[in-house]
Amino acid sequence: MAAGGRGRRRGRLAGLAVALVAGAACMLEPVGGPADPTGQREPATPTGEVTRADGTDTVEEFRQDMADAQRLAELYWADQFQASGRSFRPIRQVIPYQRDGEVSCGGQEVPRNNAVYCTVSDFIAYDINWSFGAFRQIGDAFVFYLLGHEYAHGIQTRLGIRYTFTIQQELQADCMAGAFLGDSVRAGRLTLEEGDLDEFNEGLLAVGDDSGQPWFAEGSHGTPEQRVEAFFRGYERSLSACGLG
Repeated sequence: MAAGGRGRRRGRLAGLAVALVAGAACMLEPVGGPADPTGQREPATPTGEVTRADGTDTVEEFRQDMADAQRLAELYWADQFQASGRSFRPIRQVIPYQRDGEVSCGGQEVPRNNAVYCTVSDFIAYDINWSFGAFRQIGDAFVFYLLGHEYAHGIQTRLGIRYTFTIQQELQADCMAGAFLGDSVRAGRLTLEEGDLDEFNEGLLAVGDDSGQPWFAEGSHGTPEQRVEAFFRGYERSLSACGLG
């Protein structure tokens, strides 16, 4: 997957089960007052152990893909808001972090091995070591899906979309991420390489909730089949299939 025609390797999504936010809460609500998400700290960088990448799986390419994913998401949602006569405000910040408690959202510490959207402070935060490890194992498409899913939560907040159950919020975000990627491919902003759709299918099947997870439980994201269906519904039919109206 490549942004703006930038040549890249083919993604490897088959191992997604070990990496993606399958059961984690990826949309955080405040439990206290507004938090300073960053404070005074050094920019997060993948640790030396993680950065021993082979081939083209480098830290520089990971950072470029993350920047491309953010840029494309901002362009995409700006276009959608403009088309509907709304003004668009990009998500305030995308924050890499490395340690438990380094970033907080309205009084909740963001744990390692996660990626979240914080409603109270309007930022996306992701564990850079965990994300880079997934990037190495899975491929660059992981970055675009991850950022697209979390960005969708920010759009839900901007549109005032609230559901009773977590699973409804998460499956809609999967659909919106699919629409973002599918529409970006159709617009020529993103190049999808041969086999990537099959790998998306395999990856999404791997990140569904465990079979014993109640659909109504806090933090439920959906069964493997539900997540695949939601993502590809958005990918193939755009936002009209995501229940935003």
